[in-house]
Amino acid sequence: MRVATVERNTKETQITGRVDLDGTGIAEVSTGIGFLDHMLEQLAKHSLIDISLRAVGDLYIDFHHTTEDTGYVVGEAVSRALGNRAGIARYGTAMIPMDETLTRVSLDASNRPYLIWKVVFTQPKLGEMDTELFKEWFQAFAQSAGVTLHVENLYGENNHHIVESCHEGRDYRLRIGQSALGGKGFRARGGRGGNLRPD
Repeated sequence: MRVATVERNTKETQITGRVDLDGTGIAEVSTGIGFLDHMLEQLAKHSLIDISLRAVGDLYIDFHHTTEDTGYVVGEAVSRALGNRAGIARYGTAMIPMDETLTRVSLDASNRPYLIWKVVFTQPKLGEMDTELFKEWFQAFAQSAGVTLHVENLYGENNHHIVESCHEGRDYRLRIGQSALGGKGFRARGGRGGNLRPD
């Protein structure tokens, strides 16, 4: 079973997260941040990864630590569940249209963490969440999951559509990548499993 549980306890946050890569998209999430809960629920739905996560953080200060640390926890759990990453679809790109918005997300799952973030918001907040924190979540996730992510919003006006298209592009690529290990009708590159290039 490709399942992993991660706990993270710091002065600012206490977080427990569990992922099942061969799930059906079930999410049981509570971070205290409504929009972050929504994004994690969308991650489960579109990647078909079951996610269970509970976070208690210093929200009386701001949302930064809780947002960033949930990215670390989910990313590390995905990395552990992938194991040696043999047979996964290493590379992929998704183009996500959402009404007036179009976003491109490219992913390399070879344990080379990096983030390119070309996304501009015209509002400082969505709900109660600072829009600058979305990059922080993606950065933490990429670092701990061991993935390279290039996220570029090509155009769009609605800030909600922009951030959701960024998340859903990543989620769709994760679905294809994890499914290549034998789950939902996708095959690894070349039709068979193989180790990822380590360098």
